[in-house]
Amino acid sequence: MKKFFLFVWEIAKVVCISLAIILPVRYYLIQPFYVKGASMEPNFHDHEYLIIDEISYRFKAPERGQVIVFRYPRDPQEYFIKRIIALPGEEVQIKDGRVKVFNAANPEGFILQERYLPADLNTINTDENKITLLDNEYFVLGDNRNASKDSRSFGALNKSFITGKILFRGWPLKEITIFDKNYWPQYN
Repeated sequence: MKKFFLFVWEIAKVVCISLAIILPVRYYLIQPFYVKGASMEPNFHDHEYLIIDEISYRFKAPERGQVIVFRYPRDPQEYFIKRIIALPGEEVQIKDGRVKVFNAANPEGFILQERYLPADLNTINTDENKITLLDNEYFVLGDNRNASKDSRSFGALNKSFITGKILFRGWPLKEITIFDKNYWPQYN
């Protein structure tokens, strides 16, 4: 009987130590995310399994071009995946199928070069007015502009809704990708 209780005690210690390690990692550092829908095609597809970096944005601001996961502002129980197009304090305008960003370095604006999109992409024009972002707001778009619910419909995204950036694609196996700093498009 004593051996049985020692065995149970050892199992309980292993479970407690495992939980003490796994739970903080899962809830504060990284998180799994399952892609649903076609809003990020051709770069991210339905049923892909991603790992989200939840800690980086606590120390460094999100950057243009990064793909993020965030809580949907109109229903925080839902999570979306989109690409950051414009940063806090900037203005953004979608006109003639092109995204133009205005900021202090480019007061006349610059056309966003989106090399990650197919050449034949036609961005739906919902409004040609400039949208001005506040200090803590981002403008996000899906890569599949014709099938995406994004900042064109729900407005600027407050940073408080951002869960993290894509770190790793683990499924399907043929598409395994590590999304490090060299993966994201570089902008001036």
